[in-house]
Amino acid sequence: MKILVATQPADFRRGIDGLTRLCKDTLGEDPFAGTVFCFRNRRKTAIKVLVYDGQGFWLCHKRFSEGRLHWWPDARDAATQRLATHQLSVLFSAGNPERTGAAPDWRPVGPQA
Repeated sequence: MKILVATQPADFRRGIDGLTRLCKDTLGEDPFAGTVFCFRNRRKTAIKVLVYDGQGFWLCHKRFSEGRLHWWPDARDAATQRLATHQLSVLFSAGNPERTGAAPDWRPVGPQA
């Protein structure tokens, strides 16, 4: 599953149509490809997730009751940063996905050549 985190904050007044346009125009990605797109607001107090499942769009919004996001990718490098599925669940808890300590998504198994 391809999961992309937008590095720039998004205007959370946008709905599905506004976020799909942001995916196309700003991020350069196809919102109909099944990619999971994650956005944050300016204050880092909420996350929106947009995904197309083949029949329609899902738009999920989580507002943190206490605190803010402590981690978000830097906008200097690229418009998006890719995350693994386990990293997304850490992000949903306002944690740092880069410090999960999980094994890589894929690694060779067997004797090394």
